[in-house]
Amino acid sequence: MDEQQKVRGPASYFPAIEQAYGQPIAHWLALLAGREERKHMALVAWLKAEHAMGHGHANALVAHHLAQPAAPRVV
Repeated sequence: MDEQQKVRGPASYFPAIEQAYGQPIAHWLALLAGREERKHMALVAWLKAEHAMGHGHANALVAHHLAQPAAPRVV
């Protein structure tokens, strides 16, 4: 991968997150999508408390999750 193709931002943590916690990123994003909470630090705290995730990894996942356009809610 050359410098122009290098992944930057929160996604740069994704390979380490998958390796450290044994789940694909889609798993973590699906868990976050199922939460009604939308506050960044509350979601980070939840990942840390409920899934023993480190702060940097939790922060990267939440930042990526919250940056995505909100999907319409099915009621």
